[in-house]
Amino acid sequence: MSKLPEFSSMRELRLGRDPYLDAWLLHFMTENNIEPSVNPAENAQPEQLRFMVDLDDDQVFAPCSDNMFENLLETSSTPALVREYGEKWRILARLVRANIKDRHTRRKIFALSRHKIRQVLHSPFLIPSRFLKQLLTIFMAMSGVHDPQRAEKCRRNEQAGRFLASRDMERCLNTCPDSAMGCASVTRLRWTLDLVELARLCRLSLNPAAWADGGDKSGLVEDVCAPWPEFEGILTRVMGPDSGQKSLRILFLPDGSGEVMFDIRLIRALNRLGHKVVLALKEGYSPDNPVFWDAEHDPVLESALADALFVDNSRMSKNDLLRAQRENPLVVISDGTRERLNLWRTSVTFARAWKESDLIIAKGYPNHRRLIQNSHQFTRDIICLYRDGEGADRICFKEKSARVTKITEHQIVAQADSIIAGMRAARGQGRQVMFYSAIIGSIPGQTRVAIKIVNTFVGHLRARHSNLFIINPAEHFVEGMDGDDLMFMWERVQRSGLIDVWRFQSVHDIEKSFELMGETVPAEWHGKDATFSTGCTKEMHIALDMQAGHPEMQIIGPDPKRFFRRMEYGVGKYFDARISGKSRGL
Repeated sequence: MSKLPEFSSMRELRLGRDPYLDAWLLHFMTENNIEPSVNPAENAQPEQLRFMVDLDDDQVFAPCSDNMFENLLETSSTPALVREYGEKWRILARLVRANIKDRHTRRKIFALSRHKIRQVLHSPFLIPSRFLKQLLTIFMAMSGVHDPQRAEKCRRNEQAGRFLASRDMERCLNTCPDSAMGCASVTRLRWTLDLVELARLCRLSLNPAAWADGGDKSGLVEDVCAPWPEFEGILTRVMGPDSGQKSLRILFLPDGSGEVMFDIRLIRALNRLGHKVVLALKEGYSPDNPVFWDAEHDPVLESALADALFVDNSRMSKNDLLRAQRENPLVVISDGTRERLNLWRTSVTFARAWKESDLIIAKGYPNHRRLIQNSHQFTRDIICLYRDGEGADRICFKEKSARVTKITEHQIVAQADSIIAGMRAARGQGRQVMFYSAIIGSIPGQTRVAIKIVNTFVGHLRARHSNLFIINPAEHFVEGMDGDDLMFMWERVQRSGLIDVWRFQSVHDIEKSFELMGETVPAEWHGKDATFSTGCTKEMHIALDMQAGHPEMQIIGPDPKRFFRRMEYGVGKYFDARISGKSRGL
């Protein structure tokens, strides 16, 4: 095999520069079943991944640490890989021995899993967590046991619940801090006391003595109440009085059952400070991790999350997600997976929750490996909390990529309201308001041409019609907005009730535009009209809905029945999920 290039971080790897590296990377992605072009139904498209990771078109993202990726790139079984694979096999072995009594079934699972581990040791391309998922899938399919740790997780949560109601918990939270702490102002004193509570709750969640079987609670209060200057510094930077952040949207990734009870208490403290939190649990069984459906079988967890909003929609729209967060301080979702954090496999709802958040709080060393020890830059600030091998509590902060500008809900609403104000002013002058819905990004690779077509035709309409105020979406594009942001903005405008005429782009409109530009109609645009656009299809739904309440509004363009053949947006894209980057002709 040809020698692969040396690299010091995953971020350095680029496609299109070395054919042997390209081949290795494609093999790696397909072996781990995380290549979106091969399995688009289960893997996120690159645009969805970019909600979470700042990636160039030729960069590669692997859901593991740089160190693990380097081991896999060796193409031979390194000691680290052998150790990781062996650990995953032992997890399976413990589950089989504890849950399967039938000797034939037990032997069959062990025999099959040995084939699997020999395969990965001979040709180590599989990320160990993906290998574990394979083993657990085998176990669940052959045993019929879908959550072998349900009773154990309930017991941990019950023990954590008892501790939360105990005098030890009272002492942990209410023991006075150092009496020498100053009081420069009431605001800063209040923040200092809030920090004490947050730090102690984090320490409790990281200390298994508070919730694990046979945990040694001697010295627990002293450990929990000890100063944690690193925590105080990072939290003050992110959400303190001088951070400029009065209310953050936080995506919270817990680690294990038991400690999740303290995480919920921590989330309640964050809610009290004015922050909105989305708690992301696993979709299905993953060793030790809390699952979205656990509350149905665990009365302690159910009680702790009694007033939270549970969202089981894996493809929640931006509008619905923001509405849920406005109305509920705590929203519970599934990340869409049953494995360690794998951004290629997360749900649309999870990706949107990440994108709409200001801060990610991730618990546990596995999340630290995936987020902090991965050299890629992410689109949001990340705080990781975990306990190291020596029993010390650790906090790490990774700032979002400097290239990423977050378009906030407030900014989008302000842009929409500015357009609405213009519509209202035009009506006040006795002018009619027309909204022009047209193809903008629905033909991959043709966005610039589409904008030119729309601008040309709207200019033609303005020249021919007096006393008409035309809203041209192409004139209101904001750099950094994606399809989600634009649809959110335009729906606010479109539901204002101020549109008199809603015109949808026709084949004739497009042909007239090319005629005005002095060009022939290229093949990509033959027969195209607004019915080809997923965005226009959504807008037709809105137009018909608005017309029901405002019957005087006119809809001009293709027959509405022709619109309803489109699918949902490809997430983060401007075009239908079925349309590939190569679909440019008829």
